[in-house]
Amino acid sequence: MQESKLKNYLLLHLIVFIWGFTAILGALITIDAIPLVWYRMLLAVVFIAIYFLWKKKSFKVDKKGLIKFFFTGVIIATHWVFFFKAIKVSNVSVALVTMSTGAFFASLIEPVFFKRKINTLEIFLGLLVIGGLYIIFNFESQYKLGIIYALIASFLGALFAVLNGLFIKKYTADTISFYQLFFGVVFITMYLLITNGFTISFFQVPTTDWLYLILLSSICTAYAFIASVQVMKYLSPYTVMLTINLEPIYAIILALLIFGDEEQMSNTFYLGAFIVLFVVLLNGLIKNRSTLKEKFQQKLKRKK
Repeated sequence: MQESKLKNYLLLHLIVFIWGFTAILGALITIDAIPLVWYRMLLAVVFIAIYFLWKKKSFKVDKKGLIKFFFTGVIIATHWVFFFKAIKVSNVSVALVTMSTGAFFASLIEPVFFKRKINTLEIFLGLLVIGGLYIIFNFESQYKLGIIYALIASFLGALFAVLNGLFIKKYTADTISFYQLFFGVVFITMYLLITNGFTISFFQVPTTDWLYLILLSSICTAYAFIASVQVMKYLSPYTVMLTINLEPIYAIILALLIFGDEEQMSNTFYLGAFIVLFVVLLNGLIKNRSTLKEKFQQKLKRKK
């Protein structure tokens, strides 16, 4: 049992490393954000469909589910467009540190959907995150547009995660993912048709971009998703959440190694980044302590 946990813990770190590599691929791919997301989602749908056929899984979903998945498919598609736009107009480090505000946005959105009170501590930690971002925003003015795009992506990502927290109670994770990706492609396709975005140049993708896109959609999207679901069967939500918070750190280290001087930032940036990432990790530790306390209290009640 211990060996299985260790194996899955190492697999989780690999998944987080892969997710961190997503931002690197976004920077390496030369096509714009919208076609990038369209190709990514389309290819990922194909890979997950193959997985469904291989595992002989059913594609059947009720009408209400399809409506929910269409709505969240639009959200995740828009989230990715702004995420990759943030990378294109700034860099990997700026985009990912700003994306760490997701926990703060989730603390505001979650009470609305789960009908619970707003947690004062979460708001306080969120304000500390904003303080860290203000330091970055104030001293790295050339990246303001990238920070704004990343904040929009962060909010949409938090909204997407909260809604999936509701859907997972009724639907399997792979079914949710398949239909959200599918409807995300449908949404972007509709947008491109309306704006006459399907030009000859849209389909003229460089060979290196095709290689990166296949890697992005297969390993970083389809495989990482399926593997992450598998890992959650063996590891606690806290372990998963805390490890996922390491994604920006992995990505920033990778970016420095791959892009070198392009990713070198000022000391002020790293101070702001440290505040943001420290608060994100601190939030995970506090939540784990609260969860353990609740479980302990429930055990005491059962014994009584």
